[in-house]
Amino acid sequence: MMTAVPTEGARHSPWRLTTAPMMDWSDRHCRVLFRTLSPNARLYTEMVTTGPLIYGGEEQHRRHLRFSDVEHPVALQLGGSERDDLARAAKIGVDWGYDEINLNCGCPSERVQRGAFGACLMAEPTLVADCVKAMLDVVPPHVPVTVKHRIGLDYNESYDFVRDFVGTVAAAGCNVFIVHARNAVLKGLSPKANREIPPLRYDVVTKLREDFPALTFVLNGGITTPAQSAELAEQFHGVMLGRVAYHDSYTLAQTEQAMFGTPLPTREEIVEKMLAYTAREIALTQGHPHPTRMRDVSRHMLGLFTGQVGGKSWRRMLSDATLLNENDPQLFLKALPYHGDYDDHRQPVLDAMAG
Repeated sequence: MMTAVPTEGARHSPWRLTTAPMMDWSDRHCRVLFRTLSPNARLYTEMVTTGPLIYGGEEQHRRHLRFSDVEHPVALQLGGSERDDLARAAKIGVDWGYDEINLNCGCPSERVQRGAFGACLMAEPTLVADCVKAMLDVVPPHVPVTVKHRIGLDYNESYDFVRDFVGTVAAAGCNVFIVHARNAVLKGLSPKANREIPPLRYDVVTKLREDFPALTFVLNGGITTPAQSAELAEQFHGVMLGRVAYHDSYTLAQTEQAMFGTPLPTREEIVEKMLAYTAREIALTQGHPHPTRMRDVSRHMLGLFTGQVGGKSWRRMLSDATLLNENDPQLFLKALPYHGDYDDHRQPVLDAMAG
């Protein structure tokens, strides 16, 4: 792993530990799980395009923007390239109570490219700067407007490209940059391949930090262990965890402990809290146009017992359509792994949950 001089103030950064905006994954139920695992992480929504917020009305706002109070601090990531639409969407997000507005300049998917936003915006730094300025003009001073981006496009590895992008956008008032330390290849690679094939270049983000000492840089990409997170968070202003926090979600709790000294909860304690949350959500949303269903929450919890005895059975039961159709949160209890490591304290937890 690279070494660098620790960033001054890194331990006090509001972005020290963050979770990534992940399309179709980091919805409000997923974010409650993340908050349960990590009391200190800054949470990001999946990308929300401006269209549903501008033209969709109150029901679309509720569908895309609703979140639980426990999620704070929580950031709304917007996708778009029209400055006026982004400004209107940012104002709507602030009115809903979001703590940050983030502009997506990093997604390489063809669907996003067809909308002329995401990673392709890096080729138009002046446009991004105009969009950032428009959003800053309508949000309160305490709500930061931030940008998530890559370090280059296609196979152009020139540092000057990303340096000039950051410099132009920073001049418009953006002070926080979340940097996925890979290029985005716009043609020929899927989003999954774009997360794996372009080489990681943390040194580029280090150079950005050195060239722009007044700005905040959060590192994203290839971070997989609590120890790695803790080390990199000392070198930058924070780290952003994506797929590892989803597929092996207990890693997020372990990272929280490594970075903040927070006592490590057991997996059963996480299940207990999520069972209570799911039961409340199902009861509160009965009769709504988009009621919470058991499967809406359970799909995010499949990775909680990754690598543990009983983990496969846990995933199998929480993926069983017949069981999920019963819409009963007690399924979490039925699926809970039972083995020697947990025998001493499992029954009191189950009794508390059943009560």
